[in-house]
Amino acid sequence: MKAHFQTFSRYNTWANRRLYEATATLSDEAKRLPRPAAYFGSLLGTLNHLLLVDQLWFDRVEGRPGRHTQLDGILYEDFAELRAAREQEDAAIEARVATMTDEALAADLTYHTITGGQMRNPLHQVLSHIFNHQTHHRGQAHALLKDAGLMPPPLDLLYYLRDQG
Repeated sequence: MKAHFQTFSRYNTWANRRLYEATATLSDEAKRLPRPAAYFGSLLGTLNHLLLVDQLWFDRVEGRPGRHTQLDGILYEDFAELRAAREQEDAAIEARVATMTDEALAADLTYHTITGGQMRNPLHQVLSHIFNHQTHHRGQAHALLKDAGLMPPPLDLLYYLRDQG
């Protein structure tokens, strides 16, 4: 299991980097423009949501008190700051996954939701959710880039795997 999740953590970094490179070509206004298809209001809102939720989940994984109480918070209004924080978070995710053992991945994680409910899932299910969540909302951001007039880069897992040789 560990090798599987290491692949996904590296893919996550690769896909986020490509998404942010494409987003960087837009004006600040275009990044903030409210778009009807944006669940979190705008491209910037969607990218903030992705970072916020990764922080929320890894706080849970590491047993830290949660920093976030809502899912639509804007952590960074400035795209350059958001991008730097995303890069830092992706590096931290890769490092965290690299230290996990198959035994830890099979063990249950008990955590609290933002509304206070107590939940329990095996860590491997939680990681699967985290990476699936990233893919889901990156797909939304990808569509928002297209809506903004860009031809976004492919972000599919197989493109990443081929890119790695």
